[in-house]
Amino acid sequence: MSLADRVRNPILKSRIMSAEAAAALIPAGSNVGMSGFTGAGYPKAVPKALARRIESLHAAGEAFRIGLWTGASTAPELDGALAKVDGIEMRLPYQSDPTVRKQINAGQMQYTDIHLSNVAQHVWFGFLGHLDVAVVEVAGILPDGRLIPSSSVGNNKTWLDQADKIILEVNSMQNAGLEGMHDVYYGTQLPPHRLPIPLTQPGERIGEAYLHCDLSKVIAVVETHQPDRNSAFAAPDEISQRIAGHIIDFLQQEVARGRLPAELLPLQSGVGNIANAVLAGLDAGPFKNLTAYTEVLQDGMLDMLRSGTLSMASATALSLSPKAMADFNERIDFYRERIVLRPQEISNHPEVIRRLGVIAMNAMIEADIFGNVNSTHVMGSSIMNGIGGSGDFARNAYLSIFMTPSVAKNGAVSCIVPMASHVDHTEHDVQVIVTEQGLADLRGLSPTQRARLIVEKCAHPDYRPALLDYFERGLRDAPGKHTPHLIDEALSWHSRYLESGNMHAADSLHAQLRLA
Repeated sequence: MSLADRVRNPILKSRIMSAEAAAALIPAGSNVGMSGFTGAGYPKAVPKALARRIESLHAAGEAFRIGLWTGASTAPELDGALAKVDGIEMRLPYQSDPTVRKQINAGQMQYTDIHLSNVAQHVWFGFLGHLDVAVVEVAGILPDGRLIPSSSVGNNKTWLDQADKIILEVNSMQNAGLEGMHDVYYGTQLPPHRLPIPLTQPGERIGEAYLHCDLSKVIAVVETHQPDRNSAFAAPDEISQRIAGHIIDFLQQEVARGRLPAELLPLQSGVGNIANAVLAGLDAGPFKNLTAYTEVLQDGMLDMLRSGTLSMASATALSLSPKAMADFNERIDFYRERIVLRPQEISNHPEVIRRLGVIAMNAMIEADIFGNVNSTHVMGSSIMNGIGGSGDFARNAYLSIFMTPSVAKNGAVSCIVPMASHVDHTEHDVQVIVTEQGLADLRGLSPTQRARLIVEKCAHPDYRPALLDYFERGLRDAPGKHTPHLIDEALSWHSRYLESGNMHAADSLHAQLRLA
C-alpha cells in the first residue's frame, strides 16, 4: 500500500505537511503525549524535527522544553533526540534511553515513575495536568477518519481523546496487515460509574479494531516510511537457561500438585534476554496449548505461536528483533488470527490480570533476603528504567515470579542482599524468586523462613556465608525477631561493595560486614 493509499480521509489528506511544519505547531511548555511502547509504534519524524527546532531556539537563547508522556520506552529518534537538546522537562511513565537516564540521575530532568495501568486513568482524572498535544503513529487512516493502530497501542486512545491538538504520523513501513489485529476498548468509565471489564479469556475481543479521534483536533498529518527500533536478543546463555530450567521444573511441579492446569494459566513475561530464554525453554518443554496475557510480544512468543505451544497471545505492543519482525511481516495473516493488541490500560488492568490468573515472570535488579524486590534503582538512588508494568502484574497475578542472575559486574556484586536499596515490590507481592542457583518458593512462609530459603536457593555460593552470618546475627541482636534486620549494617552493604572492588569472596564480605 502506497503512502497516498494510507491517508484515505479527504479532510486529513488536506492537512498533510512536513515533519518540520508539524513540529512548529507544538508550543513550548506543553505536555505532549506521544505514541510508543518498548520501541514499537512511536513517531519517528516529528520528534526529530522538534529536537532540531529546540536546538535552534536554544542556540538563539530561547528556552523550550516539553513534558513528554508515552506508553513506555520508545527509541533514540524520540527520547534520545529530545534529551540530547535538553528538550524534556518532565518524563513519564517509563524510559530506557541512556541520555534520558543520565539527565534524570543528574537532576536535570524530572521523572515520574508510574504503574503503566495507572497512566491513562491518571490523565482522565486530571492528576498529571493537561495534555496539550498528541503525536501518534498510525498504520493508516480510513475514509471515515478511523485510525488503523500501529505496532503498539499503549496510551494512544487516551492521548487522542484528551489532547487539545493531534498530530498523526502515518507510517507506510508498518504492515498494512496489522489492520484487524487490535482491540481498542472504549467502555471504560470514570468513578463512580465504572463497570467491570468484560474480558474473561486472553483472546477475547471486547472493543474495536480502530482508534477514533475528533478530526477537528488534527492539526497535521505527516507521512513517514521508517522501521521500529527492532533490537536483537542475545542467544540464551548458560545462566539464563538455568533460570529457565528452574521455572519450568517449578511449573511442572505445580501441575503435578493440581495447582495449575496442564495448559498452565495465561503467561506474562517482561522484556529482555532472560525472559526470552524462559520463553524458549517453555517452547521446548512439555506444555502445550498455552496462552499469554502480557504487555509485550517478543521473539520467544512468536516462536511459541508458530510451534503451537502458544495458541493465543494478548499484548499492547510488539518488541521484536529484525529477524522476528521479518517473520512477523511475512506471516502477518497467521499472526493476526493469534495476536490481539490492546490499550495498556487493558493489557495491564489489575481486574483482568486477577480474573485470568496470570503467571507473571519479571526481571529484577536485586532482592533482599526477606523477599523485597528492587526492579528500578541502582544503589538506591539512580534510576535504571522504571517499574513499567511489573507492579500491575506482581500484585494481581496468580503466581508472581521475579528472576535475576545471582551476581552482577562479573561477580563483584550480589543480587541477593540483606536489605534492598530500593523497594518496588514488597515481600507481600513476591511469591517466587529465581536465580541460576535455584528457585525459592516463598508462599506461606514467614520472613525468617523466607530468608533461609532465599539464601540457600538463590544466593551465589561466594555470598552465602556473609548473608547467613548477617541473618544469624540479626536473630541474635535485632530489636525485633520477626524481620531481624541490623539496619545500619544493611544500609552500608551496598557502599561496601563499591569500596571492596573485586573483593567478593565470602571471607572478604564476611569481614566487611563484621565492621558494622
